[in-house]
Amino acid sequence: MTQINKLKIFNDPIYGFITIPNELVYDLIQHPYFQRLRRISQMGLSYLVYPGANHTRFHHALGCMHLMKKAIDTLRFKDVVISEEEENALLIAILLHDIGHGPFSHAMERSIVEDVHHEAISLLFMNQLNEEFGGRLSLAIQVFKGEYHRKFMLQLISSQLDMDRMDYLKRDSFYTGVAEGNVNSERLIQMMNVEDDVLVIEEKGIYSVEKFLLSRRLMYWQAYLHKTSLVAELILMKVLKRAKELVLKGVDLPCSEPLSYFMHNKITLEDFDAEKLDLFSQLDDFDIISALKAWQRQDDFVLSTLSKMIINRDLLKIKMSAEKVSMEESQSLKEQFANKHHISQLEAGYFIFRGKIKNQAYSKEAEPIRILKKDRTIEDVVEASDQLNLKSLSKLVTKYYICFPKQLI
Repeated sequence: MTQINKLKIFNDPIYGFITIPNELVYDLIQHPYFQRLRRISQMGLSYLVYPGANHTRFHHALGCMHLMKKAIDTLRFKDVVISEEEENALLIAILLHDIGHGPFSHAMERSIVEDVHHEAISLLFMNQLNEEFGGRLSLAIQVFKGEYHRKFMLQLISSQLDMDRMDYLKRDSFYTGVAEGNVNSERLIQMMNVEDDVLVIEEKGIYSVEKFLLSRRLMYWQAYLHKTSLVAELILMKVLKRAKELVLKGVDLPCSEPLSYFMHNKITLEDFDAEKLDLFSQLDDFDIISALKAWQRQDDFVLSTLSKMIINRDLLKIKMSAEKVSMEESQSLKEQFANKHHISQLEAGYFIFRGKIKNQAYSKEAEPIRILKKDRTIEDVVEASDQLNLKSLSKLVTKYYICFPKQLI
């Protein structure tokens, strides 16, 4: 039998060549669960705003693994002892951290698999893979869950300055063309160290941290919370909610088998056995897009109109403000729309709705980003920084919105 060379190289537009470090990682990347990430877009429907934002979670996961390898090499260079087994666990944990994302990510969490977060599904996938790979992912799962005794390892995977954020900011900035989001991940990683089992950034890296936090805030306003991306995602959630409502009333809607299953059944985290996990692993963006294409021609006014909006990028109008939108305003719009199209107030609620979004680049409640001073003391970056804007970056900003059809203006 021919021996396959598993130490392959990926050519990444951001970092150049990414090397697969060992055969186990190669086998995980080759697994259908992971290959599915090629069919899940990293930024949901943001390509309706930024045409270049067609990159996938597959891209992102490989980028995170590449940065993790760099971080491990840097820490070892600074005499932080990381065994080969620990290195493997870190690489696998970051590679698989997003494996539980559903189609169009967050829209799915709130409409089809109700209140089951992607982190929980990622863990289910990791446990399943661990069984298939004879327990070789056990340490990675321990680190991912924060149960491993070396605290800094979890911080590399999930914290306010982790490999995940470093990659997605740089990658999303590249593919959207939003230059403000471009972070210097190389420099940030070079400044990392471990003190008392906690991840720290050396003092001379403080400006890179400030730039990172500012980039994060700008990317949220310009890309992730861009009003057109936001309204597209909200419409998608309404479409899926309406489809589920119709299916439960006995309406037969054309869609793929896995999507049909999740439409017909209310699935909680407790319900996720191996069979349901396998069905979930067959869901990707293509199921949703092909369903929307078919639903445009359905008799139901709500479902067909909303589906057309996404397919033809003819979306609802969204109005943002610092003030809460009054109930009277939205009620009056609903009445107008309901009368015009001879539908109920409840159905008009699919087209006219209110909500709010929040943006906080740095949270004081979460674990801080720690700066290691020259005298070996450790300080929260907000206290260590001489930039006043860092204090404002930790302020929670809330904006309110109302969505309504354009013809109502």
